[in-house]
Amino acid sequence: MVSSEYERRIAARFTTFDQDGNGHIDRSDFSGAAKALLAEFGVAARSDRGQALYGGAEALWQGLAGIADRDGDQRITLEEFVTGAVKRLRDKPDRFAEIARPFLHAALAVAVAGTDDDGTVTVADAARALTAFGVPGDVAGPVAAALDTDGDGRVGEAEVVPAFARWFTVPE
Repeated sequence: MVSSEYERRIAARFTTFDQDGNGHIDRSDFSGAAKALLAEFGVAARSDRGQALYGGAEALWQGLAGIADRDGDQRITLEEFVTGAVKRLRDKPDRFAEIARPFLHAALAVAVAGTDDDGTVTVADAARALTAFGVPGDVAGPVAAALDTDGDGRVGEAEVVPAFARWFTVPE
């Protein structure tokens, strides 16, 4: 099934989305990620920010399912994930960015709750968010720092969305 280097890289990204580790990606993986982020930053699920995050998670799930869920069972297997990414998203980070943007925008809003609310988060808070999504702590810090492309100590949507899309769609 996984034959090229690109396909191997995409397959490795599968586990990022399979938050509960059950071997497939489904809606609950996205709502679970939203719940973890809300808990990390102490934001109520019923707040405007919490509802926006759940809405963004649903939009990301729907976009990914539209690309990869070939049999329509509301679950994405590893094979469907790789096939969908290779056939529909390879080298098209802009397409994936638009699918991910609502979730990433809302995730940043959750992470800035109670701060200056300028639409950016500190590198430390970006690392906290990554950790809430299951990224190991020793990896989350350097990844968050790398997201700060202008070196101002803060990470915003203009940095996060294209980075996430490149990570998913383009071979390293």
